[in-house]
Parts: sequence; structure tokens; C-alpha cells
Amino acid sequence: MNKITISLLVVFLASLASCSKWLDIQPETQVDQEVLFSTPEGFEEALLGVYSRCAQDNLYGKELTIGTPEVLAQNYTIRADDPLRYLRTRNFEYNNANFIQRKDGIWKGLYHAVANCNLILEHMDEKVTLFAPGLHDLIKGETLALRAYLHFDALRLFAPSFANSPNAAGIPYVTAYSNQTTVMSTVTAALDSALRDLEAAKALLANDPIRDAGYIVGYPTQTDSTLNTEENNRNLFLQNRRHRMNYYAVCGALARVYLYKNDKSNALLNAREVIQSEKIPWTAMANFLAVDQDKKDRILYKELVFGWYIPNMGDAYNRDWFRENTSGMYLSQAVTQAIYETAGVGSTDQRYRQWYTTRSQNNDFISIIDKYRRNTLSDAENANIHYLMAPAIRLSELYYIAAECTYPTDPEVALAYIDAVRQHRGIGETLSVANESAFKTELLKEYRKELLAEGQLFYTYKRMNQPIPTQSGNAIPASNAIFVLPLPDDEIIYGNR
Repeated sequence: MNKITISLLVVFLASLASCSKWLDIQPETQVDQEVLFSTPEGFEEALLGVYSRCAQDNLYGKELTIGTPEVLAQNYTIRADDPLRYLRTRNFEYNNANFIQRKDGIWKGLYHAVANCNLILEHMDEKVTLFAPGLHDLIKGETLALRAYLHFDALRLFAPSFANSPNAAGIPYVTAYSNQTTVMSTVTAALDSALRDLEAAKALLANDPIRDAGYIVGYPTQTDSTLNTEENNRNLFLQNRRHRMNYYAVCGALARVYLYKNDKSNALLNAREVIQSEKIPWTAMANFLAVDQDKKDRILYKELVFGWYIPNMGDAYNRDWFRENTSGMYLSQAVTQAIYETAGVGSTDQRYRQWYTTRSQNNDFISIIDKYRRNTLSDAENANIHYLMAPAIRLSELYYIAAECTYPTDPEVALAYIDAVRQHRGIGETLSVANESAFKTELLKEYRKELLAEGQLFYTYKRMNQPIPTQSGNAIPASNAIFVLPLPDDEIIYGNR
């Protein structure tokens, strides 16, 4: 059943250092919980288990990054015989059996991960004395932030937008590990709950190691401590903070949620905190353009404020999804060139050149998406300059949020935020707009260029109540009929409203 009632839960536990290390726990047995949560290491493994659950293919390992939201945003050309069975999803046929199965799997996966978060939180405060200084607050902060992040994505998929229907029924915001049904929150109430969790997480993560002056964001292949210290901590659990909900990731999530609620003042405050910290650097063009494949940074790894670690997803992304032929997801070359405006301002846009490979197909040309392609066929991590990640929050998105929040009071500064991203992508020409409507048009174009195949564009159209451009050049009018995915049948039948 998909209704939010929990009587049995399996918590998947895995170390980021050893993805084959799994421990299954049946939490209805109190002895198992007591064993797991009797040591700090148990809490650490439980938290890492939530990340591992989120990295599975029905959540951020595939479906919520390159999958359903991108298909709904009309970001792929899909064959008529569609071997991946997403054509009817692209056409918003929400009664299609294949779509229902995937959509319900997303719902179930999100709330399964939420339940794992709540199980951890249930035991945190009663075991404070177990932890070394700072570790309790770090684990609790991350767990609260994850709970908010997961609920927010459920809300963005399964409820009307705040701009459209702030008092409409939203989702259950589950804050307890219990077998009791959680009532439905309104859209506004769910957003407020997410903001409370995120603000609490931000306070708890005030001493996150990523904020230390000596924490330098870099590539895992760099051993020079002046270029990278992300793996220098003796405690493995405290390494690679950008692979988890670190302090700046929480700021980024707050910026997203506040903007969704149209609280531009607080959205700007949190976006600027990340930007002005200068902790997350721009990727050097030399790494983006590198000819040597083991020195190439395709996903702009250093700019990830937060990402899902997906080391085993190379085949799922590049052989099952973005294949080097038309049996997977691709774009027609004409569409890709239109998106990146290659005939004009985008003639020097390196995203078009580095993220797509042109192939001939039936007297036409298509663009294969290379954004996530591994640099070699080897699965060894040292075959790549960076880990394989599913981007969750990018530095560039925070510049876009800052631009949108700033435009009403200072258009010049707002445009400068967008130009900063464009300049780091190879576009030297500055942006000029006549009014706020034109600004929003340009902003959406930049979102589409930067975040294509990352799962965020559909939510942006929805938040701004904007029509969705199609591959043919038409537009699908904004409406709840396309922006609100139906709740799972069990959720409706069993009355969480």
C-alpha cells in the first residue's frame, strides 16, 4: 500500500566507501533498533542508508533526475515505438499503466526514505551522550534536511503549486515513525513544515566541516591539498561533504523552498549566502574542455553544492537511457541548436559542444546527450576526474534564484547574476531585456540550457505557471491537469485527506 502508514520498514544501510555493504533491519523488532542505535556508527550507517535509498533508480539515481520530470518538461525526442515506454508520459497520459507504476514507485520511494529519516530522528536526542562533539548535530541536521528535501519534491510533483493554489490539499508531511496515518497538509502547511525542518537543520549544521577555511572543494584525483581537501578528514564519514546535505546544500534547499512560496527576500538571503561564501567554485574551462578524458569534467562537478553519489549508474544512464542511437532518449539536432541559440548568442556556448554528440540518422542529425558519460569504459573511480553524480543543487541555480529575486528592485544586478553563469559557459555577450516579462523568458531559457537532464525544469515551469515549450516549437498551456500528478490510488482510497 502507498498510504502513509508504516508498520514494517526495511532500512538500507550502505557506506559511501563500500557500496556492497548492506545491513537489513526490521524496525518493528525493538531489539534491532536498540542494536543499530547503540553506537554513533549505527547512526552514521543509518543516515548513509537513506542516501543509498535515494540513489536507487526509482528516485534520484534515475527517475527524478533524467526520468519523469524531464520527459514531462518535453526535453527529449521520443520515438513512436518508444522502447523505454515514456512516450505516453510525455503526452501527459496519467492513466497509462506504465506511468502509474513509475509514479507510484516515486511516491513510495520518497516516503520510504522519509520513514528512514524519522526512525533516525526518533532515537537521536535520547542518545546525545554517545556522540563526539558536533557529530550529533551534524547527523540530526542532515536528517532533518533530507526529510524536508524529500517532502518538497513530493509536493512539487503531487500537489498544485503555491502560486496557483496555496490552500489546496498538498501531501502528508510525516514527522514521526509510526503506524498511524498522517493527515494531508495543505500546500502552504507542507511548505512551512519543510522550511521549519530546513531552518533547524541550518542551525544544527553551523559547524559543518565544509565551512572550515581549510575545506577546499576539488576533484578526488587531486592530491595537492591546495587544490582539494575533500577527502583529507581522517573520519571517512566527514569526507566529501558535497555528496550529502551539507550546510550550503541546506541554504540552497531553503532558497528553493522560499522561492516556491514566493518569499523572495528569504530565498535571496540563502542563495547569496552560498554565492558570497565562495566555497563552491566555478569549474575551470580547461577542465570542461579537456581533451584527455581522464581530466575532463562533464558534469561541472566542482559546482555541485549537493549531488547524489551514483557510482553504479553509468550503464543505466548511458547504455539504457542516453544510448548512442535512437533507442534511448535524445534530441533532434535542430531542437538542441534552438535551445542553445547556436545561430546567435550561443555560438560560443560550450555546454552545447561538451554535452552533446551529433549523429546522422535517416538523412537527419540527432544530438546524443553526453552529460553523464563516463570518461572510459572502466568502472574504476580513478578513470575519471570526478565521481559519477546525479546533480541535486548547482551553484548556477542559486545565481538564477538570486537573479529572479533581485530583478524587481535592481534589474541591472539581476542580469549580472545570469551573465556570470553565461560567461562561465563561454558566452561573452551580456544579456539585455526590456521588461520583467522578457526577463522571465530569458531566465527560463537559461534554466533549460543549464539544467537539462537534471530533473528541475518541470518544477520551474510549474512554479512560474508558464507554458511548456515542445520539441515542435509549440507550447503546452500551464494547468493543474499537467502539473499535478495524481496521488496513488491507495492514498486516495484510505483517506489521508
